[in-house]
Amino acid sequence: MWLENHTPVLFQGYNRGMSTVIVFSPAIEHTKRDHPEGSHRLADLLPFLDMQKVLADLRPLPPRLASLTDLRRVHTEGLIEHVRRVAERGGGLLDHGDTYATTASFDLARLAVGGCLTAVDAIMRGQATNGFALVRPPGHHAESSTISGFCLFNNVAAAARYAQAEYGVERVLIVDFDVHHGNGTQDIFFQDESVLFVSTHLFMPRMFYPGTGGVNEIGIGSGRGFTLNVPLLPYVGDEGYGRLFRDVVWPKAKAFDPQLILVSAGFDAHWQDPLAMAGLSLRGYAQLVRTLVEMANGLCHGRILFVLEGGYQVDALSYGILNTIYALLGRDMWQDPLGPMPQPETDVTDLLVSLRERHFI
Repeated sequence: MWLENHTPVLFQGYNRGMSTVIVFSPAIEHTKRDHPEGSHRLADLLPFLDMQKVLADLRPLPPRLASLTDLRRVHTEGLIEHVRRVAERGGGLLDHGDTYATTASFDLARLAVGGCLTAVDAIMRGQATNGFALVRPPGHHAESSTISGFCLFNNVAAAARYAQAEYGVERVLIVDFDVHHGNGTQDIFFQDESVLFVSTHLFMPRMFYPGTGGVNEIGIGSGRGFTLNVPLLPYVGDEGYGRLFRDVVWPKAKAFDPQLILVSAGFDAHWQDPLAMAGLSLRGYAQLVRTLVEMANGLCHGRILFVLEGGYQVDALSYGILNTIYALLGRDMWQDPLGPMPQPETDVTDLLVSLRERHFI
C-alpha cells in the first residue's frame, strides 16, 4: 500500500519548482483477477513516463487518507459503511454488477480521494498551477448513496466539495470525458448551481452503461441549467468531439466563469478500447486536453486538476496520460502511435444545434 511518506524511486531528484503536481496511487491491493479495472492499468506507467522524459518535470505529492468528513460531504453514511463492512469481512461485490472490494479497498479508496484533495491543496495554495491525480479505484459512477461501475467513492465530487469547504471556491467546473456518463457526479450536483457538470459520453439507453445522461437531464431546482450532458452515438471521433468542445463546452464554461476546473479523465473513448466504441484517437484526446488547459488558463489562472477514471487499453491509457502531461507542462507536442479510427466519423451537427438551443449558447 502507498503511505503518506512513500516516494517512488523514479521521482527522486525532481525539480521542486515545477508547477505541475502528480499524485500516484495505483491501489495494487485493489485488484480482482480478470477484471478490467485492476492495478495492471498503471503497473508500468511510471517507467513509461520516465522513458518519455517527463517524470523529472513533475512534482510528486504523496496521497493521504481522506477523512470521514471528506467522504461525508458527498456520500451517505450508509454507503461509506457498506464499503467498510465488505472490506472488513474479506472483500466481495459491492453492487449487483461487478464493482468489487478487497480487504484493502476501503483504505485504498480513501487514498484515491485523499490524493485528489492533496493536489487541490497544492493548486489552491499557489504551490502548483495544475496537476494530475493518477489514482484508483475510479469514482465518477459513485452516487451519493449508491455504488456502481467499478467506483467506490467519488473522487472528483469530493475534490470539488473540499475546494468549496476549505478554500471558499464558489464555482467549480467539472468536465467528464470518460466514455461512460458520470452518473454519480451528476447525482451529487444535480440541484447545485455552484458546480457546472459537463459530461461527454456514449448514450444508448438499455444498451450501454449506465444509460443515463440524455440531453433533457439539465439539473433541477436551483441547479437547473448547471448540468450539460453531451450524449453521443458511436464513432463520433476526433472532429465531432472537437466541434462539441469548441462550440458547446467552451462557451458554457465561459459563461459560468469557474474558479477551479476538475476533469474526470477517462481514456476509454479511444477507438481501440475494448469496452466502448466512441472513436477518439490519441491525437483527438490531446486536442481535448489542450482545450481544457487553455480554458483553465483563460478562466481561472490555470487551476485545473485531471483525475483518472476509465481506460482499459493500456497503450491508449498510457499515451493518453502522457499527452495530458505534455499539455499541463505547456509542451506543444503529443504522440499517437495507434493512429486514427478506421471507421467514418458520425456527424454531430444535429446534436450540436440541439444543445446550443437547449442551453442558450
